[in-house]
Amino acid sequence: MTERTPTPAGTPAAGTDRTVLLRRGEVHSPADPFATAMVVERGEVAWVGSEGAADAFADGVDEVVDLDGALVTPAFTDAHVHTTATGLALTGLDLSGAPTLGRALELVREHADRRPGDRVLLGHGWDAARWPERRAPRRDELDAATGGRPLYLTRVDVHSAVVTTALLDLVPGVRERTGFLDGEPLTGDAHHAVRAAAYAALTPAQRTEAQRAARHQAASLGIGTLHECGGPEISSPEDFTGLLELAAAEPGPRVFGYWAEQDVRRARELGAVGAAGDLFVDGSLGSHTACLHASYQDAPHTGVAHLTTADVAAHVVACTEAGLQAGFHAIGDAAVSSVVDGFRAAAEKLGTGRIRAARHRVEHAEMVTPETIAAFAELGLTASVQPAFDAAWGGEDGMYADRLGAERARTLNPFAAMLRAGVALAFGSDAPVTPLDPWGTVRAAAFHRTPEHRVSVRAAFTAHTRGGWRAVGRDDAGVLVPGAPADYAVWRTGDLVVQAPDDRVARWSTDPRSGTPGLPDLTPGQPLPECLATVVRGRTVYARPEG
Repeated sequence: MTERTPTPAGTPAAGTDRTVLLRRGEVHSPADPFATAMVVERGEVAWVGSEGAADAFADGVDEVVDLDGALVTPAFTDAHVHTTATGLALTGLDLSGAPTLGRALELVREHADRRPGDRVLLGHGWDAARWPERRAPRRDELDAATGGRPLYLTRVDVHSAVVTTALLDLVPGVRERTGFLDGEPLTGDAHHAVRAAAYAALTPAQRTEAQRAARHQAASLGIGTLHECGGPEISSPEDFTGLLELAAAEPGPRVFGYWAEQDVRRARELGAVGAAGDLFVDGSLGSHTACLHASYQDAPHTGVAHLTTADVAAHVVACTEAGLQAGFHAIGDAAVSSVVDGFRAAAEKLGTGRIRAARHRVEHAEMVTPETIAAFAELGLTASVQPAFDAAWGGEDGMYADRLGAERARTLNPFAAMLRAGVALAFGSDAPVTPLDPWGTVRAAAFHRTPEHRVSVRAAFTAHTRGGWRAVGRDDAGVLVPGAPADYAVWRTGDLVVQAPDDRVARWSTDPRSGTPGLPDLTPGQPLPECLATVVRGRTVYARPEG
């Protein structure tokens, strides 16, 4: 495979030729663990160092920024996002905070009243596992709440949905598709068909509004790069290319686009950096569609397999030969095993070296074993994972334990074992499944509900900054060193510390002998840092409003 440099859609170059000195702060840089100043020039980091040395630059720059003690870090990269769906949840009907089924139906009714002109009502975020009623909304309840209008309402994991009769009637033949069981949430082909109809009702202006809202939210949280995971079963080519065009035309986070289709040519035509992302090998645990070796504890089956080992192998070979990343959505242990077996078959044909060099990806990878972890390391696979999943659904009484039983649930998301084995990790949110929340994501990994799976705050922070860049084949970004892209965020925070996986907080990080730059104290209960500004390629894409 030839050397490649992925090109994202992102901040225009205009205005990035200014030279800026930031001083009197804390700069998180491995080049100088105790740096207090930084120079940015032509969209790149030009220098990092001490306050005293910064005086030499003061007269030769276009602007001096007084940090007033603020922390400067690399901007975060969210390695798995569905941008339009995230924006729709931000601007529309979001049921993630509904405490009961009854309240969810009230919110549906209120949303329908507010949006009389929408051809299809859209909503997201219901989770029956959190409601005392322990069931999804029925179709007759939704028909009543919407006055008989079309409604598409996704479960929090986006792998199943409930809809109104009016929306079903818009999709010919949907009742004969797999995944349709009268009275149950839609899954599989039935869900994909209904989702396509619902999203087709969006106008281009609505899509753009949602994408702008999501990018603004990301920037306000210190996120400088998004990995968009699109595909024919998730969004549409128009949605995908529209996002890339928007990101190229307007300031905001960079966007690397992944298109989840086995047609490698199509992915390249759409401007994707990989025929990857949510190319479904299975579904999700919450919707009982993740593919398992042994049955669910609360359902008499093992989930759904969408691709075979042979399918995986063929796709990996095609992508590797085309110079694109391959990648797959795999959550259940049977799905992960199938992916590993497919990669091994591809390696037998092309050689392990070519497979490793391509830096292919696996999304989610929640139910891994020591054997599949070792295979990830051997084959150079990046695990694109979501620590917030454990925070939301892990633990002895969480949804994972309901689905799998406590013993199997404790094996999920073993980040520490992955790092020990040498597996590259890239952190993301899968927004809107869990919210854009980078510091919350770092905290979730460092304080995993299963203690043996915890990693240090420093390792988690690296996976959410540099890890996302490495996941697209870039080793020169996601870190504040001379020559790196000037993608950074400025934070108001408390004392900087070094935090280990066993919850120890070492406040000796200012001792030069440690050589380790500090990070905020993320112990649960401590306030998360507040983003003051986000800069992408030297250009400010977010500044906290005064007051």
